Amino acid sequence: MDYEELNYSSISRQEQLQSSLAFPVLMRKVYLWMALAMVITGLTSYYVATSPALLQLIYANSAVLWGLIIGELALVFGLSAAINKLSLPVATLMFVLYSVLNGATLSSIFLVYTESSIASVFGITAITFAVMAVYGYFTKKDLTSWGRILFMGLIGIIIASVVNIFVKSSGLNLIISYIGVLLFVGLTAYDSQKIKEMFMQAPDAGEGMQKLALLGALTLYLDFINLFLYLLRILGSSRD
Repeated sequence: MDYEELNYSSISRQEQLQSSLAFPVLMRKVYLWMALAMVITGLTSYYVATSPALLQLIYANSAVLWGLIIGELALVFGLSAAINKLSLPVATLMFVLYSVLNGATLSSIFLVYTESSIASVFGITAITFAVMAVYGYFTKKDLTSWGRILFMGLIGIIIASVVNIFVKSSGLNLIISYIGVLLFVGLTAYDSQKIKEMFMQAPDAGEGMQKLALLGALTLYLDFINLFLYLLRILGSSRD
């Protein structure tokens, strides 16, 4: 995800001191917002999955399902594109709403996979995500070059996934899943470093920077969710 570039060449000594104080505050907000989104998505997903009425409403009516999917896309692109024009409360509300809608659409995993396999894969995802996030945060290696490669790979699996909707190849689906895991493992490290570097030079922890922290949380949230879904396709136990 692209962030607004800031000009730090004229930052004064006092502003640099404020920057060092703002950094932990902003990083804490990134992970707190991400954790909040994960909890909201998980609770919503489980609630919908255990409600026959809601499952009937969503999955027996294609218009409702497509409405949820389009709503998710609109919120993500709207939040990313208009972040500078939105107030922090409105941006936060959009983020929370996206978490709810995503939870509703992800409820289908409880119909396909056993609850025990969902829990175990979630644990594997959490450990993998944490390891790569820590690596991205602490490594002295510049991961900038990863960005272009990962972006091209992401475009590739999106195209392959669309093609497989019509081909319906189980072999291609498995290949896409393995590549997807590798991509989002890499993106977790890349995004973690990018977010850290941006906030290390933050002039303050005002509303503008907090909105960027919200975007950082959204980026890591999407990395986690996609990594989880690809791992679930590989390791999950079907109810059949």
